[in-house]
Amino acid sequence: MERPLRVEDVDHVVLRCRNPGRTLEFYTQLLGLREERRIEAIGLVQLRAGQSMVDLIPAAEGEPSPARNVDHFCLGIDAPDMEAVVGYLRAQGVEIIGDPTPRYGARGMGLSLYVRDPEGNVVELKQTAVLPTL
Repeated sequence: MERPLRVEDVDHVVLRCRNPGRTLEFYTQLLGLREERRIEAIGLVQLRAGQSMVDLIPAAEGEPSPARNVDHFCLGIDAPDMEAVVGYLRAQGVEIIGDPTPRYGARGMGLSLYVRDPEGNVVELKQTAVLPTL
């Protein structure tokens, strides 16, 4: 089966933070990333890192110190037909989490799909084509 997508880059990485304020200060004050967007309702802060982004979200309250704090990472893909991508991945036995949904990333809004790799890591595959901002 022909692969209906081409990975272009890492769009963003999402980190779970036990101390979001301190983590935000580290990335903005010490490393110089610029805050681009916030969604207060979920505690999300999106930081610009060149062509990519680093997203910070709070760890669940009472959650013990996580062994892994990367919630997921996102690969920007060239894939004009997300339904073809879904069919291709299903045929390969890849676990798909939900349906393609418009989400914000380093290049704005685009359709994205969450999958699990063989180690159980969550990987977001996001079209680099930009949709109108919601």
